[in-house]
Amino acid sequence: MKSSKFFIECSDCQVKGRSKFAGLCEKDLDSISYNKSCAEYKKGQVLFHEGTRPLGVFCINHGKIKVYKVGFDGKEQIIQISKPGDLLGYKAMISEETYPVTAEALEDTKVCFVPKGDFLSILDEAPSFNNMLLREACKELGIMADSLTSLAQKSVRERLAVALLMLKDTYGVDGIDDGPVEINLTREDLANIVGTATETVIRLLHDFKQEKLIETKGRKIRVLEPKQLIKIGQLY
Repeated sequence: MKSSKFFIECSDCQVKGRSKFAGLCEKDLDSISYNKSCAEYKKGQVLFHEGTRPLGVFCINHGKIKVYKVGFDGKEQIIQISKPGDLLGYKAMISEETYPVTAEALEDTKVCFVPKGDFLSILDEAPSFNNMLLREACKELGIMADSLTSLAQKSVRERLAVALLMLKDTYGVDGIDDGPVEINLTREDLANIVGTATETVIRLLHDFKQEKLIETKGRKIRVLEPKQLIKIGQLY
């Protein structure tokens, strides 16, 4: 069960500047803050399931969430790792379709939930916000299409290099003491991002470690040579 023991005003949110709500006027931001609810999700708890009707949108305050689809073979294909400030579910809300993905907490996570009616009211009252979300949705779909095309042409080793760089940026937003970024992800989840078997990821991580591109401690991965990974991933 999720817990609802915390609440934070949108105006006081530390990740407000990274949120899509950042451009709202004070009145609309206060309206969202008044109507939203906040909840804590434990690792492994699901925010919403693929194929269900959206009842609202989710804004991440703290933690990471994996967004994935389930293939015909029952295997997860992780689409993205969402971080604090990200807004989930708004594309399904705008298109009036079911959620095309499942969202699950990768770690203990704090999330604010804005009900459908209140969110749609803000879209009606703030056309610039509505237009921004539509532009962002189109941009994200374009990036995803380009990424899928590009990744499909890469080897597993190249895809793993790209995934590690992407995750380095995602986990880097935590900014803990300005220290090295640690990617905290199971090998199975990493394999589901890359689109390969867990055993293959384990073998390739061992190779990267031998080449001193990364170092590992348990499930945590630290990228030591991002420039070399850029070359391996052919990200020029």
